[in-house]
Amino acid sequence: MNVLAIGGSDPSSGAGIQSDIRAAAALGAYCFGVVTAVTSQNSAKFFDVQPVSTRILRMQIDSIISDFAVDAVSIGMVYDSGAIRQIRSALTGMTSPIVIDPVIRSTTGGVLLKKSALAAYRKYLVPLATAITPNVAEAEVLAGTRITDPKSAKDTAKKITEMGAKSVIITGCEFEKNKIIDYVYQDGMEAMVTGRKIDWQTHGSGCNFSFALAYWLGNKKDLFTAARQAKSFAIGAIRSAKAIGRGVRITLPDDVMMHRLAGAIRRFQNIPDAWRLIPEVQTNFVYAKIGASSVDDIIGVAGRIVRTGYSVTLAGRLEYGGSRHVASAVMAMQEKFPHVRAALNIKYDAKTVNRFVGAGYKVARYDRKKEPARTKKAENHTILWGIKNAIRNLDTAPDAVYHTGDVGKEPMIIVFGTSPSNVLAKLKVLDSK
Repeated sequence: MNVLAIGGSDPSSGAGIQSDIRAAAALGAYCFGVVTAVTSQNSAKFFDVQPVSTRILRMQIDSIISDFAVDAVSIGMVYDSGAIRQIRSALTGMTSPIVIDPVIRSTTGGVLLKKSALAAYRKYLVPLATAITPNVAEAEVLAGTRITDPKSAKDTAKKITEMGAKSVIITGCEFEKNKIIDYVYQDGMEAMVTGRKIDWQTHGSGCNFSFALAYWLGNKKDLFTAARQAKSFAIGAIRSAKAIGRGVRITLPDDVMMHRLAGAIRRFQNIPDAWRLIPEVQTNFVYAKIGASSVDDIIGVAGRIVRTGYSVTLAGRLEYGGSRHVASAVMAMQEKFPHVRAALNIKYDAKTVNRFVGAGYKVARYDRKKEPARTKKAENHTILWGIKNAIRNLDTAPDAVYHTGDVGKEPMIIVFGTSPSNVLAKLKVLDSK
């Protein structure tokens, strides 16, 4: 997943392009950063801003879209009408979703959009938006309205769609006590995504939300699903916010992939008799970034998931590059089936294989006794050789791959999936009576 982020540079990394890059890392995406303006600010004060030339701005955008596949676009600070016109010209015809966050003022008090540029913003930029994500104050400025309740939010959203935006999400509405509501509007349909109000002020939450929304829309989620997931991501970043400087807290996006894998491991531990699935060499559970280029792009357990009596314990921590063996299996699988991103190794049992086959899952195998001597001597080459051999003649990815061992080598099953949850779903057949 590649996301093009267009916005200002914030040296505190609380917002702007730097924040987008951090959000991309947390989401497991790759971020292209195009700078519209350079700001001087910290967590307490905004000092100054200098826009880049329209020539350099256009060259930045053209250099990216002429070379890379762009799955989604996130637009933040644009500052002046010259930048607006260049962005409009460069992105006209873009088919990937475009999310626009109309930042007008920074949390630290700086002007991020000139008043003289507002008309150009409405005319040229808003119509590009697959979704536009103003907060209440920004929506009121764009539409010339006041938002006090859901009806006025709807009226405001309708006015913004009349400017050309396909959908509108007004963030930070406070229609109910102790709750923050995002009002979502598209084609006459509306929804309110609610979260509990967090008392402290932060820098960067709007950027986190809009970037995450672009990411989820780029992943083909519908607007309402993407809005819920983006809000969850932003809330996590707010809860993790740190008072790094003397001013407001800076949001820290959580690593979504890490959380997903950690949650899947907890659910694996809670499977009845999960201890029976743990082999002698113990278990690892891994999750790869989209487009992983090495095992260092794959989260695994630096340690193992181990059997402790009649229970299962995580003995180690999750980290990128934490697994070599199971992560190498995913790398081998991705050479032919790049959508496969997660894997879990479990104890070999012929009954387990039969359960998978009986449930309609595709199972492949390889014979370790036929492994060439040269690969036996190299670390992790056995698993690479084995998986490649198992899938060589397959047109679709297998759900599991197994081998029955060799002299001194334990038999093993590796269960594969598109995500950790997908892997766990396949284990459910082992619970059936």
